[in-house]
Amino acid sequence: MNTKIYRHYQGTGRWGSPVMMLGGMVLVISLLLFLLAPLAVRSFTAFPAALGVFLLLYGLTARCSIPTGRLLRHILLGLLALALLVFAILEIVVLTGSRSQVAAGAEAPEVMVIFGCQVRADGPSELLRDRLDTALDYLEDHPEMTVVVSGGQGPDEPMSEARAMYNYLTARGVDGGRIVLEDRSSSTWENIQYTQALFQSGTVAATEHILAVSNGFHLSRIRMLWDREWERPYTLSTLAAPSSHLPSRLSMYLREPVALVKSWLLDR
Repeated sequence: MNTKIYRHYQGTGRWGSPVMMLGGMVLVISLLLFLLAPLAVRSFTAFPAALGVFLLLYGLTARCSIPTGRLLRHILLGLLALALLVFAILEIVVLTGSRSQVAAGAEAPEVMVIFGCQVRADGPSELLRDRLDTALDYLEDHPEMTVVVSGGQGPDEPMSEARAMYNYLTARGVDGGRIVLEDRSSSTWENIQYTQALFQSGTVAATEHILAVSNGFHLSRIRMLWDREWERPYTLSTLAAPSSHLPSRLSMYLREPVALVKSWLLDR
């Protein structure tokens, strides 16, 4: 193909139209997923939606002159590479924080805080059961520990997450008198805020030694927000629950880097 024909082919944007059509299809599918999928899945539609927008913009560059189109494509690819790099760095932060760190000796935890997760009609979701079973294992060796169960009731939940956790723990032998329910929160940030209010009001005896229990992917964000909100000296130990449900584990490790940025920017 000689230069003149090549320039004409590029200028007509023939390859751009299929790319734009594909981007539009991806956006439509993302919208349908957002409208029809369960509430817990909707946030993940941002990933295909972002891909759809990228394809639309990339296809539009074919309608520009050759030098302008080439420059815009380089810019778009550069932004994509930067986004992937930032995502990879955040994923490393999430992964490195996904482990138990329990203080010993004088700084050993005195109050356990279990962070809520989705409750279904038949009880706690797989991720929440992982958190509760991990807490139960620890409580076997620390039977006098006070436990705060933190989580409100979402629009698709039959009861508050705190109540579901209370029922699960007491059914397995934990003394209900040792469990304090925080049933107002709807996010990790509110989990921490309302839990701190329990300490401030005297509902939970004041202590500087806390044990946070959640799935491993959640712990980096908990540490960041706890440090931002907690007003007095503290030692925050963490207990990492496994994520036994593979689809949930994969989706949460995709979601959590984005949630980490959102919490860093907005949860104040």
